[in-house]
Amino acid sequence: MRYFILFFAMAFTFQSIAQSVKPGDPLAHTFSIVGRDPNTGEMAVAVQSHWFSVGTGVSWGEAGVGVVATQSFTNKSFGLRGLALLKQGKSPQEALDILLSDDSGKDFRQVAILDKQGRVATHTGKSCIDMAGHANGENFSVQANMMLNDKVVPAMEKAWKENSALPLAERMIEVLKAAQQVGGDIRGKQSAALLIVAPETTSAPWNDKLFDLRVDDAVEPIQEIDRLLKVFRAYEYMNKGDYYVRREE
Repeated sequence: MRYFILFFAMAFTFQSIAQSVKPGDPLAHTFSIVGRDPNTGEMAVAVQSHWFSVGTGVSWGEAGVGVVATQSFTNKSFGLRGLALLKQGKSPQEALDILLSDDSGKDFRQVAILDKQGRVATHTGKSCIDMAGHANGENFSVQANMMLNDKVVPAMEKAWKENSALPLAERMIEVLKAAQQVGGDIRGKQSAALLIVAPETTSAPWNDKLFDLRVDDAVEPIQEIDRLLKVFRAYEYMNKGDYYVRREE
């Protein structure tokens, strides 16, 4: 019965915003986190959704600039435009205000922007599908929409604060796990992504994206991206070993 009511509400919502959202906009109802490691300056986005390849629409980042998560009725342009505004010297709140100022679908958007200083700005539109909400503070913001219950956002915030000793990548995954453990997306699970960028640009920009892990379609996407992170770490150690062996030759 609950799912019938949900789908009826969604159908009504889709009809009501037909003039506000472009037909090609992905419907990334989801939970995500943007975060910054105050020790390294690295910045990240992590996300999970019952939607195919969620990382291709929600997660955006640029080394030395910041990260953006754009979701719900996703406006992908907010990713690149938000980063461009940060590069121009705008604060996250100023950038967010500009993005929303001429967006006729802003009531259905959910957006979080974090810059290299750890400042954040977050928007949950008043028409986002419940349960929807966000919580933010210095160096982080967690946000969710179409959740099973109202416990998801508090659980994510708690996990972020309790896992401060972990490296940023592992910390982000713990936040996703916490969201799922209390219910997560009302529709279930399908895809996940983790994007981490360097604190500053370098002379080798192709190396400034530190992590770009995606699970596009899986029964347990958070477990799978956690596994991929462990494999990534293993290859890091192997590469370091090869480097030191070459130095000794």
